[in-house]
Amino acid sequence: MGTTATLPDTGFIRQAQLVGNKGKDIAGVIPFSPATLWRKVGSGEFPAPVKLSVGVTAWKVEDVRAWIAKHSSN
Repeated sequence: MGTTATLPDTGFIRQAQLVGNKGKDIAGVIPFSPATLWRKVGSGEFPAPVKLSVGVTAWKVEDVRAWIAKHSSN
């Protein structure tokens, strides 16, 4: 059984924290692979990330929490 990631109250979360790492048995906070995450971002089904700097992309925790709340009630 993997370790479940938790979301901080505020700030940003990187892709590895969102989707986890199967090789290291770390569960993410959403049940997607990286490819599915980016497909959902591209189609507008998941919040768009923010480019923090060159090579650093992250999601606003508040946006991720809102998405989870919206989809957990369905």
